Amino acid sequence: MPADLIQLLPMALVLVVIGALAGVVGGLLGVGGGIVLVPAFFYAFQSLGYGGDHLMQVCVGTSLATIVVTSIRSVNGHNRKGAVDWAVLKRWGPGLVIGAALGVLVAAQVKSLVLQAVFGALAGLAGLYMAFGRDQWRLGAEMPGVVGAGGLSSVVGFFSALMGIGGGTFGVPLMSLFAMPIHRAVGTASGFGILIAVPAVIGFLLMPVEGAPPLTIGAVNLPAFVLVIGSTLVTTPWGVALAHKMDPKPLKRAFAVFLTLVALNMLRKVVL
Repeated sequence: MPADLIQLLPMALVLVVIGALAGVVGGLLGVGGGIVLVPAFFYAFQSLGYGGDHLMQVCVGTSLATIVVTSIRSVNGHNRKGAVDWAVLKRWGPGLVIGAALGVLVAAQVKSLVLQAVFGALAGLAGLYMAFGRDQWRLGAEMPGVVGAGGLSSVVGFFSALMGIGGGTFGVPLMSLFAMPIHRAVGTASGFGILIAVPAVIGFLLMPVEGAPPLTIGAVNLPAFVLVIGSTLVTTPWGVALAHKMDPKPLKRAFAVFLTLVALNMLRKVVL
């Protein structure tokens, strides 16, 4: 067996498991796959001996590549149920694209430790919101107009691109805080992923990374992309089916604890 193939086999096995778990968690709890995939990629690549100053860029870029595929499938499904607010997507779209492009430009200039710190801090805040957020919290009675939408969407696109997530982690609670019904917020945020991931992935494909795992183009690892997409598409319906058979609230709180711990561990690695 060729040496390169032997080197890829353990990585392939780990990536299939990562994709399967991300699919189940995403379908069960309604969280974007990126919030699971980025730290999973990071720890998997590190454990397999890959590192360098820009390993986190590979994790972020590869996660966003998977989001291009999963978001298209997701927004089509939500649209069939009438849960996508296309007027909001039209207002938020330019800001999401511009913010994502700026996020990639920043990611290209910083070391992996900076992206680890950003991911750890924001993922920790997301975990705390999942654990302690309340449905009745409000920032306004309706979605903001063009000016407000432009500012908020740019911020969401920027930090989502830096973290390797599709925008649902920030978009769903943000739209809920402006009194949008949760199912419509989830459906609309599924469209955020395409608008954020496509420009971001183009930038990450053009970003050179030294010491990256095998078969990486720019900052996108092709084996991780293919294997994770394949297993995620299989297991996401399992998570959705489980969500309809059990109360997701205690599971969501448990995931919030898990996400907070992952974020703290990422920050610990930055400090130490």
